[in-house]
Amino acid sequence: MMKKLISIFTKIFPRQWLIKLSYLFSLLVRPFYIGNKVECPVCGGHFRKFLPYGYGKAMDNRLCPKCLSLERHRLLWLYLKEKTDFFTAPLKVLHFAPEQPFLKRFRALKNLDYTTADLDSPIADLHLDVTAIDQPSDTYDVVICNHVLEHVSDANKAFAEIKRILKPGGWAILLVPINPDVDTFEDPSIIDPKERQRLFGQYDHVRQFGRDYADVLRKAGFKVTEDRIYYEIPDKQRERMHLARRGEEIIYRCEKLA
Repeated sequence: MMKKLISIFTKIFPRQWLIKLSYLFSLLVRPFYIGNKVECPVCGGHFRKFLPYGYGKAMDNRLCPKCLSLERHRLLWLYLKEKTDFFTAPLKVLHFAPEQPFLKRFRALKNLDYTTADLDSPIADLHLDVTAIDQPSDTYDVVICNHVLEHVSDANKAFAEIKRILKPGGWAILLVPINPDVDTFEDPSIIDPKERQRLFGQYDHVRQFGRDYADVLRKAGFKVTEDRIYYEIPDKQRERMHLARRGEEIIYRCEKLA
């Protein structure tokens, strides 16, 4: 029943409404998921299982009932805590399309000068186009831009703009949905939502990033570190936290060379 409801909501309601309704939804469903079979490292919650989630077709055991984190959010949280100084160093951060599991937690970090941005999100501080960022060059220590680049018309412009606004030595986390069976491809002539769903994985995606994603980032001028923290975590802990879907096991850290 829950899977059907979520499938209907994600298919019918636009993203802005999903964001506005999500916290109320979380409060309503949380009592039905009391248990201790799964654990969310972002909020520390324990549940009998995670919620189903997916655009159009919800899949089981993905979404945290409390903070609404997905697999990629939980893995990124562990990476930032264990492999970076994100939680301790004085950093100026720009976060595109801010994910709800992170938003309040990042804003509460006293070491961060933290700003959010999006084209139209009701929870963002600035309304910015990632392909034409209205911010000075060499401004930010860190840029976070996850599951955005598969939506934008010109990914190369977005890469160039993100690199431009980073300080020399600054770094970005640029995660995207990846199909590990193919190389990255796009076709601007494809505008039919069903055909985009078939080829790119979602009705509003305009490209499919693939196994060559690290090379795509290097070609854009970044120094790329492929971090495999996922494989450093014991199997039982990975399963308990549901840390990544296929193709999402690697964190790509993209550094602007000094």
